[in-house]
Amino acid sequence: MNRTYLDWNATAPLRDEARDAIIAAMDAIGNPSSVHAEGRKALAIVERARVQIKAAFGVGSGDVVFTSGATEGAGLVLNRGGVACGATEHDAVHAWCDPDLPVDADGAVQVTSPETSALQAANSETGILQSGFESIALCDAVQAFGKVPLAFEWSGAKAALLSAHKIGGPKGIGAVVLQQGHDVPTLVKGGGQEQGRRSGTENVIGIAGFGAAAEAAQRDLDRGLWQEVQTLRDALEARIAEDAPEAVIIGQETSRLPNTSCIAVPGWKGETQVMQMDLAGYAISAGSACSSGKVKQSRVLKAMGFDDTTAGSAIRVSFGPATTRDEVMGFADAWLARYRKFIARAA
Repeated sequence: MNRTYLDWNATAPLRDEARDAIIAAMDAIGNPSSVHAEGRKALAIVERARVQIKAAFGVGSGDVVFTSGATEGAGLVLNRGGVACGATEHDAVHAWCDPDLPVDADGAVQVTSPETSALQAANSETGILQSGFESIALCDAVQAFGKVPLAFEWSGAKAALLSAHKIGGPKGIGAVVLQQGHDVPTLVKGGGQEQGRRSGTENVIGIAGFGAAAEAAQRDLDRGLWQEVQTLRDALEARIAEDAPEAVIIGQETSRLPNTSCIAVPGWKGETQVMQMDLAGYAISAGSACSSGKVKQSRVLKAMGFDDTTAGSAIRVSFGPATTRDEVMGFADAWLARYRKFIARAA
């Protein structure tokens, strides 16, 4: 059976540019902290990637601190506590915050004290975009980076989170971006790597792939490839709206990521849909993929005011520039066939 991957928000397919950079970095045998030629070669790979990420994310005079991923990065920035967020934040941020910021029916988080608040640029489940990052304590830019125009320098955020595997880089590598002069206490002490913020020998191979992926992602954005993705997303949603009148398309009237559709048919469990579509050859999800494989009722949709039945019935379809119209419409055909069976049984 041919399979179609429509779960890019969970992890994007590895880019050729990242794969090439990873393979080349494997030949760098030195430790980046060593002063000999081999060490300097490894360090050069790390610093090149740092420059690539700064350029792609518009960092300017700020710092890029490499971590094992956005989850570690969230802990690094938020471990002192005292930061508020909305209930729609990703688990990695939500776990460190007081989730008492109000969320409206369109998924917009109401921030009153930016200096003590965390705010995601884009929600991983619904694709809904946020705004107003001036002086914010932390911007979770993981889903937005590389898909929509976003520059750290003009965002005004004090810190931001990035993750390589969301933009076609390798898994297990991410970064915290810090405004110049803004510092965070280290969680991982030791040799003082990464300007003393995160000790431990750098993941040279992962960092190399991250840098190459960031550069390629920015190139795709500049070329308008994500506008083409949005056109395809809109075509999918139009097809669903026409042929599945019971379907609710979450956030359809709001600004969203160009590649994300969150669809709910009340009463048709999201986990059931995921399994049915998996058997049909389509990889989708029922929300964030960062909960150890669990499929559960969406906290995000509950925060937006949806009832338990709807919140438990949502699926997420997410794709990218490599996805074809035939793949997306093939998914629509397969999903609608099973939707009709569900409606017939429910009648």
